[in-house]
Amino acid sequence: MRLSKAYVPTLKEVPAEAEVVSHRLLLRGGFVRQLTRGIYTYLPLGLKTLNKVADIVRQEMNRAGAQEILMPMVQPGDLWAETGRWEFYGKELLRFKDRADRDYCLGPTHEEVVTDLVRGEVRSYRQLPLNLYQIQTKFRDEIRPRFGLMRGREFVMKDAYSFDRDEAGADASYRAMYDAYCAIFRRLGLEFRPVEADTGSIGGNFSHEFMVLADTGEDTIATCQACEYAANLEKAEVVVPVDKCDCGHDCPAFSEIPTPAKHTVDELCDFLGIEADTLIKTLLFDVDGAPVAAMVRGDRELNEIKLKNHLHATDVKLASPEQVVAWTGAPVGFAGPVGLKAANIKIIADRELDFECGWFTGANKADTHLKNVDLRRDVKLDAYADLRNITEADRCPRCGGEVKLRKGIEVGHVFKLGLKYSQAMNASFLDENGKEQIMVMGCYGIGVSRIVASAIEQNHDADGIKFPPSIAPYEVALLSLAGKDPEVAEAADKLYAELTGMGVEVLYDDRDERPGSKFKDADLMGMPMQLVLGGKGLKNGIIEAKDRRTGEKRELKLADFAGEFASWRRTVRQGWGLGVE
Repeated sequence: MRLSKAYVPTLKEVPAEAEVVSHRLLLRGGFVRQLTRGIYTYLPLGLKTLNKVADIVRQEMNRAGAQEILMPMVQPGDLWAETGRWEFYGKELLRFKDRADRDYCLGPTHEEVVTDLVRGEVRSYRQLPLNLYQIQTKFRDEIRPRFGLMRGREFVMKDAYSFDRDEAGADASYRAMYDAYCAIFRRLGLEFRPVEADTGSIGGNFSHEFMVLADTGEDTIATCQACEYAANLEKAEVVVPVDKCDCGHDCPAFSEIPTPAKHTVDELCDFLGIEADTLIKTLLFDVDGAPVAAMVRGDRELNEIKLKNHLHATDVKLASPEQVVAWTGAPVGFAGPVGLKAANIKIIADRELDFECGWFTGANKADTHLKNVDLRRDVKLDAYADLRNITEADRCPRCGGEVKLRKGIEVGHVFKLGLKYSQAMNASFLDENGKEQIMVMGCYGIGVSRIVASAIEQNHDADGIKFPPSIAPYEVALLSLAGKDPEVAEAADKLYAELTGMGVEVLYDDRDERPGSKFKDADLMGMPMQLVLGGKGLKNGIIEAKDRRTGEKRELKLADFAGEFASWRRTVRQGWGLGVE
């Protein structure tokens, strides 16, 4: 493509609305334009990259035995009512009515639609296993869309759904998708990690997230340095050493201490001259309408997802100041497990608290705390549970190895759904004995448009994007520095034709622009290979080649351009962990 003819409206200034690197560079590089909050138009460069990601996803899904379909984006509300998600899903589900006053929604996902399709068509075990997928636009009415393509309201997603005769078949389907995802991300040229994950609003009993590792990622993942264990912060298990305490839980009776206006852990530690690990934080929650007190050590962070899963709850939210007063008799900041007023309150303690005594806690009394609290002696606990976030001081729950915390961006998620949807919607089949059985399901999503942004978050520098060759809009940026020299212009035209004839996608900068502008735009747009031809190079029979990823430059001989380019191309692709396709 000649850049002089291309619609690539680059921007010199950083747009005010750009919040993260990928958002900024996609706007500046002329890849996308915002229509309204969280909704974007893909310009030619952006669409080429999006389609390349989709093509790789499609090829690996087909290779794994899945079959592509296309389902409607508009879904009837009565299907969602069958599974109970019409109310449960929340305000992210954009609901509306048609002219006949029937309920509909814009699909954020398609479990109900595909289950309805299959239950009407599949009758026999001979038709299973079945895996159907689509690459389609979704809509989730995010309360705060942000970060460009990272968290938009409208986005492109690949979603697949497997249907099996039994759990063994479902396990095989899950493994096939897991392996296909690994192949996809390797082909994309991205550094990634599959991690154990919470199933969230989709439901089910087992899942993995696929994370692109990037310092700007929103998610934190725990990775073992000695084995393959990895999990997101919501799922990462904390193992407490059982031999930690030898005190026998023999401590003096608890007593009150005045702590005027000391609401926070830091304020209390400074006032009393103690360390945060001697404190218990008591956090109060409204869990499905009932009061719950959850406790962690003062230097730890409580994980609400772990609490929610332990209680098998639907809705978990922090108690309001009014609820805190009603349940404790004290203002916010002085809650503790001893003497709570709420008669029906459930008290859950993090496992770590089971191995020490003599704690400082809130006294459920204004400007007052307690010292020497022993949970076993002084508190009627309902349970101990893993409630906190893992830290780098903890050990791997699988092998005991060192744990590191890294930032990542979720770009894929595979779920083992079980019977959650098929049973609710009666998706059944007749087995080999003629007996009716419920299909076992799995679902598998990849954020196609989010991958575009994630690739940039992982691969960029101060000058612009560094696209992996497999998803770059064009593999080569050819820069002609002809100026007024017709010989250079003619030679550049011939190189463009030769590269195109070799099957290489080329963005040919033939514009009448200063060399500096061409260099800046080439770096900004991020094509992995740059070729620069000027008068001096033509005279010496060479063209300058630059690897955008490393910045390494070399000279290729024009007399043997095809051979030298092919060799250099292999080197560039190998640097990304890719072969020559």
